[in-house]
Amino acid sequence: MKLIIREAKIIDLQSSFHNQTVDLQIENGILTKIGSKLSNEKKIEELKLDNLHVSQGWFDSSVSLGEPGFEERETIENGLNVAAKSGFTAIALQPNSNPIIDNQSQVNFVKSKAQNKATDLYPIGALTKNSEGKDLAELYDMKNAGAVAFGDYGKNLDNSNLLKIALQYTQDFDGLVIAFSQDANIKGNGVANEGIVSTRLGLKGIPNLAEELLVARNLFILEYTGGKLHIPTISTTKSVALIKEAKAKGLPVTCSVAVHHLVMTDEKLDGFDTRYKVSPPLRKEVDRKALLEGVLDGTIDMITSDHNPIDIEHKKMEFDWAKNGTIGLESAFGSLLTVLPLEVVVSKLTSGKSLFGIENQIINEGSKATITLFNPSTESIFTKENILSKSKNSAFIGQTMKGKVYGIVNNKQLILA
Repeated sequence: MKLIIREAKIIDLQSSFHNQTVDLQIENGILTKIGSKLSNEKKIEELKLDNLHVSQGWFDSSVSLGEPGFEERETIENGLNVAAKSGFTAIALQPNSNPIIDNQSQVNFVKSKAQNKATDLYPIGALTKNSEGKDLAELYDMKNAGAVAFGDYGKNLDNSNLLKIALQYTQDFDGLVIAFSQDANIKGNGVANEGIVSTRLGLKGIPNLAEELLVARNLFILEYTGGKLHIPTISTTKSVALIKEAKAKGLPVTCSVAVHHLVMTDEKLDGFDTRYKVSPPLRKEVDRKALLEGVLDGTIDMITSDHNPIDIEHKKMEFDWAKNGTIGLESAFGSLLTVLPLEVVVSKLTSGKSLFGIENQIINEGSKATITLFNPSTESIFTKENILSKSKNSAFIGQTMKGKVYGIVNNKQLILA
């Protein structure tokens, strides 16, 4: 692929071209020239888009796709196409398929399905066999096969000793342990945030304590064992405070927050719309503001869409029985720009790569061309027509969006939305 991208403003704090509007020449997947008004004697293809901005390629640390086993929800091929058109040059794939990704052959299978795609797929292996929380899965074998981390999606590890052993064991090969934090006993049959809204609607509540208790426990175990721990999709004020305190002590912990927790609260549940049933649940405004502050002060390392396609049979039903989850790749960037500055959004969508052991490609001459193209200034309403995923369970339908994703350049391919 040979391409000249014209008049693009670079948003990359690590690049010497940050905040400059330049042309970028790409040949054979490499940024060969960056400068003003590059000549084009070879008459290679040119791309010029309205108010074009480019950044390092975005990375989503929590994406579920379904395949294998739940292809009616999403396939790897279409899911990666959705990710590309949503601005993501890489995703970490959750292991919640059927069968669960808990061994080397399953890691190899999903990687083979993602070959030659514009968006790179990095598998997350299950931490325990079949994600049942009883015995550790084949972590070392999966690491050798290409797994970038280990966690049981949406499930906490009740057995504290097993988490301790996992953190000790993974130190031998620099493995990253993901610990979803929600105490199942305190959660009980809860389906929504415990508070005024759940009481008014007659829904069983999930208190903040269910998350915070496990966050505190997991941090105590990390302090004892060492290792590397990632706490995904935190949702409460106290969780932010606990992780901030742990980082101040020098503990090797990272965390993420889901887009929907930054832009929505449990007030969305008033219509019993199951699109807003997620795990952890949408919290109160005070928690949403604390999460935004955690993003701004660096306590929260990355933002994820927590993209989780659910088929209509398991989503469009009574609130108590509907499955948790919303799709979010298509709406991530546009939603985030409504609550956070552009440079912060780009930073939180790119910095997570290195935490998962994935090399960042800084926008400089000689670097691999792994970039996202976007316009941050447009406004629109997100509608069902904007959904590219097979499943349509988006909590963002009807939301105001700011900005537009044009596409990506990666793996010698240009994908435009």
